[in-house]
Amino acid sequence: MIMNTKTLEQMKQLRFYGMVRAFNTSLSSGSVDYTNDELVAYLMQSEWDDRHNRKIERLTKAARFRYGAVMEAIDYAPERNIDKNQVQRFASCEFIRKKENVLITGSTGVGKSYMASAIGHQACSMGRRVMYFNTAKLFTMLKTSKADGSYLKQIGKLEKQDLLILDDFGLKPLDNINRHSFMEIIEDRYGKRSTIIASQLPIEAWHR
Repeated sequence: MIMNTKTLEQMKQLRFYGMVRAFNTSLSSGSVDYTNDELVAYLMQSEWDDRHNRKIERLTKAARFRYGAVMEAIDYAPERNIDKNQVQRFASCEFIRKKENVLITGSTGVGKSYMASAIGHQACSMGRRVMYFNTAKLFTMLKTSKADGSYLKQIGKLEKQDLLILDDFGLKPLDNINRHSFMEIIEDRYGKRSTIIASQLPIEAWHR
């Protein structure tokens, strides 16, 4: 018992929290009989799972999604005219590996933001770094960062994200400062990282 207590304390000091929970479970379940190899494998798997889950939690929190969206909850009702096969291909996040981009357009209330967030959540679950922004709020933040001298730091942070989600693009006209910032973001990411842009405007109206 003293040895087990010491072992648990050492695990905590080493921050092996998954192992701590698994070892406590094995101690409380006296009927469970592990071989040495099985116990080591059980503890290692528990620690790996714990670290993986905490990483996903950190990535999801850092992304600041608008919705707690999941791919499984996307509505494929016929009237929505959504290509389920295409969306499921997005769920594989292969487009991120290929450094491709996704454009989502449609009228208000059809679920563009939810779909973009669901893809983002899926990317986080695969260990990808994601950030979600309402486009207008992003540009406001970038203008503020120019005033306080942190602009390059913010642009650098955006560039490093495996997936950047820009929601509600085009709701407000872009002034010269915002156009420059937008061009800089896209130039930094094009061919290097993936971007999702969701907009109420049809793509042919974006340039204007």
